[in-house]
Amino acid sequence: MSNKEYKRVTTHTLLEMKQSGDKISMLTCYDYSMAKIIDYSGIDIILVGDSASNVMAGHETTLPITLDQMIYHASSVVRGVKRALVVVDLPFGSYQSDPNEALRSAIRIMKESGAHAVKMEGGSEIKDSIIKILNAGIPVMGHLGLTPQSIYKFGTYTVRAKENEEAKRLIEDAKLLDNLGCFGIVLEKIPAAVSKKVTNAISSPVIGIGAGSNVDGQVLVTHDLVGLSTEFNPRFLRRYVDLNDIMSKAIKSYIKDVKSLNFPNKKEQY
Repeated sequence: MSNKEYKRVTTHTLLEMKQSGDKISMLTCYDYSMAKIIDYSGIDIILVGDSASNVMAGHETTLPITLDQMIYHASSVVRGVKRALVVVDLPFGSYQSDPNEALRSAIRIMKESGAHAVKMEGGSEIKDSIIKILNAGIPVMGHLGLTPQSIYKFGTYTVRAKENEEAKRLIEDAKLLDNLGCFGIVLEKIPAAVSKKVTNAISSPVIGIGAGSNVDGQVLVTHDLVGLSTEFNPRFLRRYVDLNDIMSKAIKSYIKDVKSLNFPNKKEQY
């Protein structure tokens, strides 16, 4: 394990980290203020996730968020980042049907937001789109296992690849993404034994979310990790602080001080 210091994280950095056994840390982010904090803390990858649809916009799924909205969030994040690699989700409907549309979507994200890479959900079924984007020189991160954009197909957010057949297909898809040239793959909500097989079978770094510890790195939704979102409580989530509680108390104190004429005091006015 080298734990080498990197001034700027690139796709090449992540490969080096996998090879030397340094674990990769990744978190989601959707705005400038939070991006500055997360980047300054030393995170390796910031994912501008389509989870913004849930945590920023209040939608039930990730499906409603548009390409324009993703670009808005991504450009806000990029302006706050100095060190981390910024990866942006291609939203539902912007790449599934047509490789040319997929390429146009990826180019818009890169040009209009200044981000460093895109992330796409799926395996062999989106192969042509991945090839087209990679051929244009845009780095692609894959995403297998539970793919939230396909929620209506699955009908549930349960663990994927528990059956042998699905596990076999997932490992094949991971090898395919690796061979195509994806610089990394997110594995979501799959058995730890399966993610271990994938991690050992491919040269690209594997980032897990609910995929056990035998992977090259971990990703969580920041709002879950810091307790800003409280509705979501999967087994794989560890809350490091309860900001919901801390902020509510602060806001209640402010309201009380305003009502009782305690704020602003003499020192707080001109």
